[in-house]
Amino acid sequence: MSETNGGAEPRSYSGLLVGLLGVAVVLALAGLIWSYFLAGRLTHAEAQLASTQEQNAKLASALDETNARLRVTSETLGHSLGLTQKQLEERAQDLLQRQQAQAKKFESEQQAAQSQISSVSSDVNGVKTDVGGVKTDLNATKTELQTAEAQLQSMKGDMGIQSGLIATNAKELDVLKHIGDRNIYEFNLQKGRKEAVATVALELKKADEKHSKFTLVVYSDDKQIQKKDRNLDEPIQFYTGKDHLLYELVVNNIAKNQVQGYIATPKNAPVPITPSGQ
Repeated sequence: MSETNGGAEPRSYSGLLVGLLGVAVVLALAGLIWSYFLAGRLTHAEAQLASTQEQNAKLASALDETNARLRVTSETLGHSLGLTQKQLEERAQDLLQRQQAQAKKFESEQQAAQSQISSVSSDVNGVKTDVGGVKTDLNATKTELQTAEAQLQSMKGDMGIQSGLIATNAKELDVLKHIGDRNIYEFNLQKGRKEAVATVALELKKADEKHSKFTLVVYSDDKQIQKKDRNLDEPIQFYTGKDHLLYELVVNNIAKNQVQGYIATPKNAPVPITPSGQ
């Protein structure tokens, strides 16, 4: 019994040693493989570092060469211009300051121009507003004229001929003048006084203020045409001139021994040398 146990114990120790040895071998192989992998990466990194250092060296050399050329060029330029390096730098600084000053001046002028443009724009807007106001006033005046024109009357004259529009007051007479389809000659006659109006002469014989009637004589073409007991605002018609033109007379105000009114003549009628009351 004791012999048998004594023989088994050494075998168990040897199996354990073999197992540990196997693990150690595996670990050693794994370490070698990892070391090989790290060595490869290190070699690659070293190669990249060497390449980078070489490129940096080339760049440094090129920079030194460029600086040397610039110095030579600067010195050559300075010699050709009779300037030292310090003077060249001063010239360069002066040129830079001038450019900055020109830039500031340009910016200032641009701001001033923009300000003027804004001012002109405001003026234009103001003019537009004024023009709009004038248009409104013109439209209002046009409407008033159209309304006043619509109020003018047209009736048959004392000769049975349809008259043009007649004016019964000063406002309507202004509208009639504005229409401009006939020549208008105003008059103010005193009883018993002969007065030239347009291309004829008129003489008031009677003014009946109470009954709004009057009598007058028209002197035309060496003839006397009496218009007796005519009414206020009645179109009084007569022919005159070698072209036998139709004139129209309207009295729109009667006072004591006085009448006021106008004569309307065609646009192609002769114009008096000294027109009265126009």
